[in-house]
Amino acid sequence: ATESEMGDVDLTGLPEAPVDSEDEEEEEDEDIDRTSDPLLGRDVVRECLEKEPADKTDDDIEQLLEFMHQLPAFANMTMSVRRELCSVMIFEVVEQAGAIILEDGQELDSWYVILNGTVEISYPDGKSESLCMGNSFGITPSLDKQYMNGVVRTKVDDCQFVCIAQQDYWRILNHVEKNTHKVEEEGEIVMVKEHRELDRSGTRKGHIVIKATPERLIMHLIEEHSIVDPTYIEDFLLTYRTFLTSPLEVGNKLLEWFTVDSLRDKVTRVVLLWVNNHFNDFEGDPAMTRFLEEFEKNLEDTKMKGHLRLLNIACAAKAKWRQITLQKPSRDSPLFFSLLGGSDKGFGIFVETVEMGSKAAEAGLKRGDQV
Repeated sequence: ATESEMGDVDLTGLPEAPVDSEDEEEEEDEDIDRTSDPLLGRDVVRECLEKEPADKTDDDIEQLLEFMHQLPAFANMTMSVRRELCSVMIFEVVEQAGAIILEDGQELDSWYVILNGTVEISYPDGKSESLCMGNSFGITPSLDKQYMNGVVRTKVDDCQFVCIAQQDYWRILNHVEKNTHKVEEEGEIVMVKEHRELDRSGTRKGHIVIKATPERLIMHLIEEHSIVDPTYIEDFLLTYRTFLTSPLEVGNKLLEWFTVDSLRDKVTRVVLLWVNNHFNDFEGDPAMTRFLEEFEKNLEDTKMKGHLRLLNIACAAKAKWRQITLQKPSRDSPLFFSLLGGSDKGFGIFVETVEMGSKAAEAGLKRGDQV
């Protein structure tokens, strides 16, 4: 009721009751947590940036790397280059809008990346352009004397930058070559590896593949992986569809390598990881199901019983219930598949064989299916 209807009502002495339910309070807390996370991240990054380069710890540099890799200015750089740039960058803030950062014709001594705000470059010919977060300006990676073409001024308050001195910028970008190792075959570069150190102690260092032909990427599955690239197989199995037309390109190579005694364990590890992480690659593809059957037979023939048991456990754990409808033109028509097992055998009923190209195969029935 409105005040006019109620008149002056004395509410003192009435018991107080909670208005919001606990669920709503929890939701509010969650909302606050979610909204404060990015801000918290920015605060941590700012703390790292405000330290002198010599005072930055490995953790500080990792925090900066995580933030900087999102910015366009760093997009085409390798990880080691970004890491080195993060270790030498200086943080600068310009509080006022309209402040001139660089004059036309001024000698340049740094490379700048914008972290917050917008700057405008006014060129002598009257043209201008605006640069915002993630854009860069200043020197190119050279030790030659360079001069500013145009005037750079801030367009808003609180513009934030990281600056990298010319000497450092040139040194880091021109020493990329020494950190990369190119593998050539018949005059063609087929793989590029980058040397990385994951900490300053020098104990965790090695080469990581950053670029290669599809054939070399497949071959690297069974090569030695360095301490800095322990998840190469998992990464490959997650991304191969982006550069291969069919998973059989990998499957056929693995079957071929399985015949070599020294490679057998490595091949088996790849297949077990594949089945465990991406079972739908096999379940939804008859050709890959046949690959798995052939691989299973190879494990049986070579008496690798432990690995065979692991493969069977992985397949059974990853398999999903599904319903298949198989239509027959008449009661006497063949089924095109055979069954194995039952109460007389002491185990469940399984599909033993499915005729290739038959209606049963088209419906999705596969060897190993339990009815």
